[in-house]
Amino acid sequence: MMKRLLVLVALFAAVFGKETFEGHQVLRIVPKDEVQLTLIRDMEDMEMLQLDFWREATDIATPVDVRVPFHSLQAAKAYLESQDLQYSIMIQDLQVVLDEEEEQMQSAARATKARNTDSFDYANYHTLSEIYSFQDMLVAENPNLVSKIVIGQSYERRPLNVLKFSTGGNNRPAIWLDTGIHSREWVTQASGTWFAKKIVTDYGRDPALTAILDKMDIFLEIVTNPDGFHYTHTRNRMWRKTRKPNPGSSCVGVDPNRNWDAGFGGSGASGQPCSETYRGPRAHSESEVKSIVDFVKSHGNIKGFVSIHSYSQMLLYPYGYTRTPVKDQRELHSVAKTAVAELASLYGTRYRYGSIINVIYQASGGTIDWTYNQGIKYSFCFELRDTGRYGFALPANQIIPTAQETWLALMAIMDHTNKNTK
Repeated sequence: MMKRLLVLVALFAAVFGKETFEGHQVLRIVPKDEVQLTLIRDMEDMEMLQLDFWREATDIATPVDVRVPFHSLQAAKAYLESQDLQYSIMIQDLQVVLDEEEEQMQSAARATKARNTDSFDYANYHTLSEIYSFQDMLVAENPNLVSKIVIGQSYERRPLNVLKFSTGGNNRPAIWLDTGIHSREWVTQASGTWFAKKIVTDYGRDPALTAILDKMDIFLEIVTNPDGFHYTHTRNRMWRKTRKPNPGSSCVGVDPNRNWDAGFGGSGASGQPCSETYRGPRAHSESEVKSIVDFVKSHGNIKGFVSIHSYSQMLLYPYGYTRTPVKDQRELHSVAKTAVAELASLYGTRYRYGSIINVIYQASGGTIDWTYNQGIKYSFCFELRDTGRYGFALPANQIIPTAQETWLALMAIMDHTNKNTK
């Protein structure tokens, strides 16, 4: 009876309001051998369980995190136990965690409304409209350093805003940063907002950043997937993809980090519209991706490209779609090693680093594989905090520490890019 009631509650919420995750658990499974790894991967195809893999099966001894809906808990646990797959419960009831998150957001919003970027609350999560408002305030306050360009529109016709930090000159070499391409990774958009303020605060004060901006421009897209991000606030906190309907399917959206023309359609992306890693009908089918592609190509002088995700605490470089090492592998590995050491120097946060395919898994159609193939040597991808205790529901009190330590790694990458750009 209780199970039926919760299913009805979930259906009601899906039709009339926010989807509920009441009773959903996040389980951690650690495969002991290749057989167990295969058994866990088989679970990804058990569509009736409606599992949501937060961290996919990659290799032996690397934890797999999976959100299990309440109605599937009994069946999922029975399968794990029958196959001798050991698991632990990382999150007992996801909705409890999300209720706390929302309560804190609402409390912070009631307490203060930012009149300028100095009074903006960087220590809390914000809605899309609040981030758009922040961008406009930052531009208004720093007209000689910051401008806002709109590189396109999302499927639902929201502007794809990019902040340009520049001290003048035409078509100077540039560095691109983006956050929030996967909409549920809220610590990334929050960190991107903090980065924007950090850039205007440190220019003229920090010699390394000043040297970068005296020679190069920085482009920052804080909300790379605005439709998905809006949806995480209004309907489904765990939404990852874009919001474009898929013809012939009731499932909506494409994984924008499988939609790039780099090994498109290969292993590590799904051809099924209901999958969280659905690649889309063709490369660059999503306007959120195509707008960046067109911008990068028309600019023609981007030297560094950093796409920021969460979670897992990793710094990655190409390739994801092939085991063939990039020709600059040694240099990129060295830069990543330096950046990770800088990051750890603040709070001791440990990151793994290396190529995507070696550190995590084969993934085709990814952002930085495409940018590297366009000649942007310094192409990197971050996976920010944490390693799974909270996963995508990282508490707001970790936003600023996450942004601060990540900034040190970003500075290492941007400094190297600047010093190695003619």
